[in-house]
Amino acid sequence: MDKGNIDKGNLDEEDVDKEKIDKEKIDKEKIDEKKVDKGRVVVSWTGGKDGCLACYGAILEGFEVTHLLNFREIQRRGSHDINPALLYAQAEALGIPLIHKDFISYEQEFKKAVRELRDSGEIIDGAVFGHIETHKNLVDRICRELGLELIMPLWQRSSGQIINDLTGLGFEVILLSVKADLLGKEWLGRKIDENFICDLKKHNPSIDPCGENGEFHTFVTNCPLFKNKINVTESEMVLRGGYWFLEISKLEAGKK
Repeated sequence: MDKGNIDKGNLDEEDVDKEKIDKEKIDKEKIDEKKVDKGRVVVSWTGGKDGCLACYGAILEGFEVTHLLNFREIQRRGSHDINPALLYAQAEALGIPLIHKDFISYEQEFKKAVRELRDSGEIIDGAVFGHIETHKNLVDRICRELGLELIMPLWQRSSGQIINDLTGLGFEVILLSVKADLLGKEWLGRKIDENFICDLKKHNPSIDPCGENGEFHTFVTNCPLFKNKINVTESEMVLRGGYWFLEISKLEAGKK
């Protein structure tokens, strides 16, 4: 699988201090204390905040995440389009394997990926999705056909609750793409924090702070599950298909 042409800098180096973790965050030891062995699951992964927060929530509930699943639409490059190398950098920071595939039908490709994992001997009991308000019928159908438990930790939570969780738990999230008729390119790379929420309300109060209406999409550079931060060191801004994109060309691992 082509992992993209991005320069990952020192992301492959084993220089991350695994013992130095911000004590204000819920770290992996605290997560382990709460595990109750509820089953082995895959996570639908886009690199953004919702999927990552859902993954965190599932692990906190006691599920073991075996794989991250990411699918890229073949026929068009949408606002969710992301260089696979960024996703592999996240998977490396998490210590969880990533399966990345192109698709014509998301539903068919997802089911195929799970069946292939099972055929290889993997036990897969459930699937985790980061959806908040949409796509429940689709993922419910997928899970029923595969005999999987559907896990949606963020379902019907408010945008305010999501933002509070992200900031309170120490997630570091940046804007990777923004809808050009709503937000200018100067918003690219902005970190989601209190200042961001304040500025967003001043700019346009109608924009959902989680970007649930497609106003923007995000990339997680750090979270309690990562063994290292992901620092963006080289990038450029590109306008494509009505969206501004932060095209990242170089990443480096940072100590937590």
